[in-house]
Amino acid sequence: MEKSSTAILTIAGSDSSGGAGIQADLKTFAAFGCYGTSVITALTAQNTTGVQAIYGTPPDFVVQQIKSVLGDIDVRGIKTGMLFDSANTKAVALTLKEHFESNGRVPLVCDPVCVSTSGHILLQPEAINTIIDELFPLAQLITPNRPEAELLLKARSFPSDISSLHDMILAAQNLLTLGPEAVLLKGGHISISLDDMKTVAVPGSASVEIDYEFLLGENMEIIETATASISAGLVVDVLCQHGGKAITLYPRPRLQSKSTHGTGCTLSAALVCAIGNGATLTEATAQATSFTHLGIETAAPIGKGFGPLNHLHAVSRGVLQPITLRRRTPGNPYPLTRKLIRSTARLWKEYVQHDFVVQLGKGTLNRSSFIHFIKQDYHYLKYYTRAYTLLASKSHDFAPILAATKIVVHIARESSTHTSYCAQWGVTAQELETTPESPATTAYGAFLIDTGLQGDTTNLVMALAACLLGYGEVGLWLKKEAEKPNSWVVWEGNPYLKWMQDYSGEEYQNAVRVGLETIELRAAADPPSPSRYAEWLAIWEKCVRLERILGHGMNRS
Repeated sequence: MEKSSTAILTIAGSDSSGGAGIQADLKTFAAFGCYGTSVITALTAQNTTGVQAIYGTPPDFVVQQIKSVLGDIDVRGIKTGMLFDSANTKAVALTLKEHFESNGRVPLVCDPVCVSTSGHILLQPEAINTIIDELFPLAQLITPNRPEAELLLKARSFPSDISSLHDMILAAQNLLTLGPEAVLLKGGHISISLDDMKTVAVPGSASVEIDYEFLLGENMEIIETATASISAGLVVDVLCQHGGKAITLYPRPRLQSKSTHGTGCTLSAALVCAIGNGATLTEATAQATSFTHLGIETAAPIGKGFGPLNHLHAVSRGVLQPITLRRRTPGNPYPLTRKLIRSTARLWKEYVQHDFVVQLGKGTLNRSSFIHFIKQDYHYLKYYTRAYTLLASKSHDFAPILAATKIVVHIARESSTHTSYCAQWGVTAQELETTPESPATTAYGAFLIDTGLQGDTTNLVMALAACLLGYGEVGLWLKKEAEKPNSWVVWEGNPYLKWMQDYSGEEYQNAVRVGLETIELRAAADPPSPSRYAEWLAIWEKCVRLERILGHGMNRS
């Protein structure tokens, strides 16, 4: 029996231009795989340049719509948007309260829409007190932006000027006292720097967590040069819950875009979908901010003013795909690689910053450890070349065959260089061939070959990537550390300088870029289901673990 879709209800106004209101909500519901229902509180004549006219729906008809939907469909989440006036706001609140008392509460996300992107008033002033008194106590989450938050705070005589991250956190804590279970204060109207976020003083005894989804983490040098700069500042959304004691920050690079019409509607719609599908508020906010950011980043210009988001960025080849991976964009050209590294952050760091690497950077590495490493690396290169040859032989198109062949050619050159390099350390070609493989080398090599023989070429690409990308990251990390004042890395006079130069050098980094393109193009051409991504991640994690256990040259067993 096919699994039913999660039903979600939007109670909001209609946008004739299709970018905001219930139109944006229903597109977002579909993108999250949910079934969308709607109650229209007002009709608008609007486009990307502004709102020309509004016609409010009579309150009794708003009530009829709500009862009609909730009396028949098992709705798992509700969001409210533009409610127009006090009478409609009161009608919505009383009807939902009655339903909750009779049938149990349903997660409610309240987007207190007051002003459009173009500056048009969408909520009558007398309705502000109604929304606070009647609707907020029913809400699991409210999602005001800065102007809306200032209006709400002013209505209750709280400090209402919000111009910094500290102000945002304090405002969110104050808004929480108005009745909702949680507050997400959107930061699109405030520019915040990375230093602001790291040094913010948190009011009271609240704890602060930061979601780094949109910012590069540690040891991501291989993708840092290709990602969006945060020089234009950050947008930071602030989630406040658990009585104001738990604060989560969601920073992301500020996008220079006019495709922002309906941003708030889209975010709240994504939130209620994620909550309805069982996500916690923290996770739901991560999903929703990611979805909305990507909707802005991938939007095509529409209209003469502020155009709509791309709500269907999850659509590939005309089929709605599970939102497992973010789409490739100029600001994030390597979403799969970033996710793999972030998902194995501890192991990746132990691999990149292994004692072997640190001692090598200092120039204090024991000579015998390094010789052991270059001998085993020679054997590993054979496995690695065989695996890439398997990849080429199993590929059906010329592009992946050429990409794999380029790597094989690079390894062949590296093996010749490797032999000459070993000779400089007193290791002859005969000694390289006759030195037994360590159990760790054999285990790693056998895993690569076994993965290749099983037939799934993308699995083999994932297995090969950990070594290629990892050593590229090691080289760039050492080089970056060496450039810091009073660095612990010794560059000039280091006996291992050539090794560091090779892995941070242009030739190897070009091979890294080919590897990055290979895995990203495969993921983009055939977006993985959650279960397939889990398989890729398991292979990647095993290879990162094998690299770490191999311990470069430190583990001789």
